[in-house]
Amino acid sequence: MSLAKPTFPAPDHDHGRCAADAMTHAEQVCARRGQKFTPIRRQVLQALLSSHRPLGAYEVIDELAKSMPRPAPITVYRALDFLMENGLVHRIESRNAFLACAHDHDETSMVAFLICDHCGSVGEIPAAPVAQSLTAAARASGFIPKLSVVEIAGTCAHCRK
Repeated sequence: MSLAKPTFPAPDHDHGRCAADAMTHAEQVCARRGQKFTPIRRQVLQALLSSHRPLGAYEVIDELAKSMPRPAPITVYRALDFLMENGLVHRIESRNAFLACAHDHDETSMVAFLICDHCGSVGEIPAAPVAQSLTAAARASGFIPKLSVVEIAGTCAHCRK
C-alpha cells in the first residue's frame, strides 16, 4: 500500500474530486478482478464516500434513502461484504462501522486505522511490520491468528491546530 494520499485530508480539500477519484479506483479494481460493480454496490460505496468518517450499516441505509427507496439491510450488508472482499471498504471494529478505501490493496493487507476522537475522521496507514510482530508472538504461544485489526484513537493533525 502506498501513501500517495495524505493520511487525513485537509478539512478544505476538494471532497468532490476525492470521492470521484475513489469511485474511479473502485471501477478499475472491479474491472481488473472481473467483478461486477453493480448499481447497489456503487451506491453503497458512494454513501461511504460522503465523508471521511466511518458509517454504520444503518447510517448507510439512511444515506441511500435520501435518493432512492430505502434498501433492505441484507442488500446493504451484501454490498458491504463485496466491497470489503475487494479492499474497497474496511470495517472499523471499535465503531461497528465501515470506511471507504481508495488505497490499492486487498482484504488481506494489514493496515492500522488512526481514529480522531475530535472530528471522527479515520486515517489509514500500512501496518505490515506490526502485523508480522503480532503474528509471530501469537504463533509462539501456540495461537493461530485469523484476523488482526489495529485501531489507534487520538487526535489528527488538523484538530491539533
